[in-house]
Amino acid sequence: MIKGLRSNLKTYWYSYIWLIFLIEDISDKFPPKTSSDWFWVGMTFLFLIAFVITSASPKYQIAGMITETLIGMIFTFFDNNFWIMIFPGWQISSILAYAPKRYFRLFATVYYATFIGEMINLKILNPVNLGLWLFVFPLFSPIFAYSLSRSIKHMQDLAHTNQRLQSVITRGERERIARDLHDTLGQSFSMITVKSQLAKKLLEKQPEKVPAELDDIIDTSRQNLQLVRNIVNNLRQEMIDESMIKQEKNLQEAQINLQTESEQDANKWPTAIQIKVTPILREAVTNVIRHSRATLVLISFSRPDNDSYQVTIQDNGHGINYSREGSHGVLGMQERVQADGGQFNIQSNKIGTLVSARWSKETEIK
Repeated sequence: MIKGLRSNLKTYWYSYIWLIFLIEDISDKFPPKTSSDWFWVGMTFLFLIAFVITSASPKYQIAGMITETLIGMIFTFFDNNFWIMIFPGWQISSILAYAPKRYFRLFATVYYATFIGEMINLKILNPVNLGLWLFVFPLFSPIFAYSLSRSIKHMQDLAHTNQRLQSVITRGERERIARDLHDTLGQSFSMITVKSQLAKKLLEKQPEKVPAELDDIIDTSRQNLQLVRNIVNNLRQEMIDESMIKQEKNLQEAQINLQTESEQDANKWPTAIQIKVTPILREAVTNVIRHSRATLVLISFSRPDNDSYQVTIQDNGHGINYSREGSHGVLGMQERVQADGGQFNIQSNKIGTLVSARWSKETEIK
């Protein structure tokens, strides 16, 4: 819980700021003198717990949202305190900006139904001094919070996309170099081979030495030609940046949000490692889309130590469906990683399903 709170504090820090005003909301209940005061103080602490759980615990986040909203509605209708609904209005709206829009629409419906109900209630109780201007802030809080978080998300996505496109541009230059190598050096080495073979037949001076020398030239030429072909083939392999562009598009079409960690560092990994990572990314994302019923995927790239490379794919879906027994996709990933001398693991956790693959540094030269 504490670890989750620290992590989410970095993401949703602007939600916790509003807790300062919770003191003002319940100040008239302190010190509690009646059973009613004690009840509302207790409800306030339950509200605070639900607020923290919503931010800190992915496993119980939905329960936290529901509890937080229900307590806010109780304050609204039984204590005429709609102001406490501003807290879920900001926090939940900010979080739902990273989820499919239908979830925000559902929350907004509940929020504004409560808002309208309180307006009607106050007009009946105090039709003269209603003070409509006081409700401008709570009226627009969910919309503003949702729009702000969506803007932040769009900027993050745009930054990632621009970085990936920049990598693709660099990749295009590498492919141009690969074509030049193939067209020039490859052709030159082929010509050397042909001429060497012809020279072997035509040379008459010191015939006892020429064949051995020419054989060396032929072998060297062929080796260099094969080396050029290997370089070209490696340059044509799909790198992490290209794969991430494709997987992000696939996830967007499935209405699944993508977050990444250390993606730019992974783009600098050796080619031999990257071409082993991309098939795992492709298969893992495919499984998430088909089986997990997730709304969020976190792909993390890391170097646990200087001797290994690791990628993890964490979703928030139903792990039991994803890691189902006998899945050819999962088996294929496992066999592929182990064939390269790596380690593969898939497991269900409190968030959803976690897929991890790890390769040793020796894989760079394989």
